[in-house]
Amino acid sequence: MATSVLFWSLREVLIHLFAGIVLAMALCTLVGELRTRKPMPRSMALLICLVALALVVGTATAIVVPPFTEQFHQLLLQLPSAAKELWKLAIGAINQTSAMVYGVDNNKGGWEEQLFANGLNALPDGASLASGVREGLQGLLGLAGNLGSGLVQLLFVLAMSLMVAVQPTAYRDVAISLLPSFYRRRARSILSQCGDALSSWMVGVLISSFCVALLAAIGLSLLGIKLVMANALLAGMLNVIPNVGPTLSTIFPMSVALLDAPWKAVAVLGLYVVIQNLESYVITPSVMHHQVKLLPGLTLTAQFVFTVVFGPLGLLLALPLAVVLQVLIREVVIHDLLDPWKKKRLAP
Repeated sequence: MATSVLFWSLREVLIHLFAGIVLAMALCTLVGELRTRKPMPRSMALLICLVALALVVGTATAIVVPPFTEQFHQLLLQLPSAAKELWKLAIGAINQTSAMVYGVDNNKGGWEEQLFANGLNALPDGASLASGVREGLQGLLGLAGNLGSGLVQLLFVLAMSLMVAVQPTAYRDVAISLLPSFYRRRARSILSQCGDALSSWMVGVLISSFCVALLAAIGLSLLGIKLVMANALLAGMLNVIPNVGPTLSTIFPMSVALLDAPWKAVAVLGLYVVIQNLESYVITPSVMHHQVKLLPGLTLTAQFVFTVVFGPLGLLLALPLAVVLQVLIREVVIHDLLDPWKKKRLAP
C-alpha cells in the first residue's frame, strides 16, 4: 500500500523519466545506425548525431518556423470569422427546417435576434468587469509560473535523455541489478525487446508523419486552400497522437476553407479522411511491419487511462507506453508466469 501511494505521488516524475528514456532511445537508434554503417567509438558517433540533429533543427527552424508562425497567426485570426460563417449557415439551416415544418413566416429571424439580445443584456457591469480583469491578471501570473515549471521539466527530460544516451548499458545494468539474480538474464532480453519496439515505433512515426504532412500539403494545394504550410505541418505533428491528433488537425483547414466556400470545408474533411485511412491501412503497416502490433481499442484505452493518470504528457506518450507495456505483459506475465503454470496443470 505504501509503495502504491509513493508511486502515485511520483507519477509526474516517472512520466518525465519515461519521456527522457524515449528520447534517449531515439539517440541510441541513430548512434546504432551510424556505427553499423561506419565503425567508430560510441562517443564519437553520439557527438556526430548530436551535431547533426542541432544543424537539422536549426536549419528547419530558420527555414520553416518564420513562415509557419506567420501563417499560423493568420489562421488563428481567421477562426472567429469561420465560426461566424458556420453560425450563419447553422441559422439558415434551422430557419429553412422551421419554414418547412411550421410555415414560411413563422418566427422568421426572431429567435436568433432574441438570443443575441439576451446575450447583450447579460454583459457584466463595471464591478464585474474589474473583478474579471483582476482574475485575468492572476491567471496570467499562474500561466507564467506554469511556463517556468514546464521549462524546468523540459530541461530535466533533455538532461536525462543525454545522460542515458551516453551510458545506456550502465543504466540498464543498474535497473537489472535490482532484480533477483535468477531473472537478470531474462530481464536483459526483455529490456532489449522493449528498446527494439520503441526504436521501431519512433522510426515508423517519423516516416508516417512526414507522409501525412506531404499528402496534406498536396491535397490542400489542389483544393486551393490558403495557409497550406501551416495546416500541413500541423497535420504531420498531430499525427504523433493517434485518434485525437488527426481529429484536431482537421479543425484549422476546415475553418479556413469555410471562409471561401462551404463545399471546400466538406472537401477538406473528405481529404483528411482519405489521408488518415491511407496512413492507417497503407503507410503505417508498411513502415512498421517490425513494430509491436497494437489494436485500435487498446490504443484508445491507453490514451484515456494515461491521460487521466499523467495528464497531457500521458496523452502524448500513450503509444510508446502501450508498446512497452505490451512487451512486458507478453514476456513477463504470459510467457514467464502463465505459460509455466499451464504446463504444470497439463502435466500427468
